[in-house]
Amino acid sequence: MFKRVLIANRGEIAVRVIRACRELGVETVAVYSDADRSALHVQYADYAYPIGPAPSAESYLVVEKILAVAKQSGAEAIHPGYGFLSERASFAQACTDAGIVFIGPQPEAIEQMGDKVTARAIMQKAGVPVVPGTDVLGDEDEVIAAANTIGFPVMFKASAGGGGKGMRLVEKKEDVISSLRNVRSEAKSSFGDDRMYIEKFIEKPRHVEVQVLGDTYGNIIHLYERECSLQRRHQKVIEESPSLAINQDVREQMGQIAVEAAQAVQYVGAGTVEFLVDAHQNFYFLEMNTRIQVEHPITELVTGVDLVKAQIEIAAGEALTIKQEDVRQRGWAIECRIYAEDPDRDFFPSPGKIQILRTPGGYGVRDDSGVYEGWEVPIHYDPMISKLCAYGRTRDEAIQRMLRALQEYIVEGIVTNIPFHRWALTHPRFVAGDIDTGFIPREYNGLPEEEDHLRHEIILAAAALAAYHKDQELARSITGSVSSSAGVSAWRASGWREGLR
Repeated sequence: MFKRVLIANRGEIAVRVIRACRELGVETVAVYSDADRSALHVQYADYAYPIGPAPSAESYLVVEKILAVAKQSGAEAIHPGYGFLSERASFAQACTDAGIVFIGPQPEAIEQMGDKVTARAIMQKAGVPVVPGTDVLGDEDEVIAAANTIGFPVMFKASAGGGGKGMRLVEKKEDVISSLRNVRSEAKSSFGDDRMYIEKFIEKPRHVEVQVLGDTYGNIIHLYERECSLQRRHQKVIEESPSLAINQDVREQMGQIAVEAAQAVQYVGAGTVEFLVDAHQNFYFLEMNTRIQVEHPITELVTGVDLVKAQIEIAAGEALTIKQEDVRQRGWAIECRIYAEDPDRDFFPSPGKIQILRTPGGYGVRDDSGVYEGWEVPIHYDPMISKLCAYGRTRDEAIQRMLRALQEYIVEGIVTNIPFHRWALTHPRFVAGDIDTGFIPREYNGLPEEEDHLRHEIILAAAALAAYHKDQELARSITGSVSSSAGVSAWRASGWREGLR
């Protein structure tokens, strides 16, 4: 096992990796930009090093700075988390060249799966079903001809795309040229690669992905599926495991095909094979993410396997300690991504200082967070502040437990999407499991009146709590304590209690 690991990331995933390392007896090294000097992951780690200005292009994405800190700190391995450098084959190779272990798959697998057209070709050769589509296309005439051949609606996709970027649904011929230019422009700015291809659009698809683990000895297993159909602008919002979209026979078949997909690139580490599922439970390969996923906690809850610890153990040369027959799904888990964003303003980011933070707890509740009360949510990065998970024996119990946890979750100073999650989890179609990737854009038209009223009550209660704390601080400054002799009157205490009620 490694003695010291550097985490080339920030926020909740950096905290998550630090916790796994601590359980393994491994020291941790955090890196931070100027905006993250007082971040939670910096406080949690054993060592922390600055790597530059707030913009990620000048800090978290600069390979030379990351490797320099690894050398300086004596880190033997680097965990990239997700996002940033996690799916850069060049970074994985640079780590290897520097004599540092990259906690993830080999550069060749990242490169092959990172190019969507190459990935499609490899999967087709391996017998994995893929959505009907094309190879990389050239000029506008070629794109128009291909779209007409496949038949509308179609999806335009960037070859190097990911994270919902570089994708457009094209429903008619008249939209081809404008959509093509938009996709190529976004792909060029996001990935430095404007190549694109076309896939047939699956009507009302469900997004189901399978978690895989592979070691350096050729052992590869799957840990069943996650349903990720609740998406906004191709970004996942709520995930659950298992999925209602498939029966047990399809579940086993999909898991086996995911293993075969990983075997096709001799995959090492944690990865996810993503599929689109139609109304008849036919499924098609979408892409493979060569990293730990944001939604990995729900798989951990239903299988009992610590995926991050497994990543580290595999990178250290250990063989998988579990076999396929040992993996079982037990119960149901749901994850809500808690963002600093305003659902009533088209989910516009809401950076700022977290003045009050009360996170939920209790049986079956897990909150993976990268923030704390008093922390300033910066404008420079993804606005996710935590991943709230609820586990139950059944789907209904998991939903009710999540609703209870969301009601307990209080964040003030910034606007969050917590009210949106309550709306989604109580929607009749979600409760019935009748969802697809178009659910949110089709069903969401702003928060209902009763949800706005509830949010207003929570804000009032939080304001009363803030006033209470402010008076306590004033009492401390005068008397040095918060005893009854601090002069807190009975009418004021009664007012606090009423406000909090």
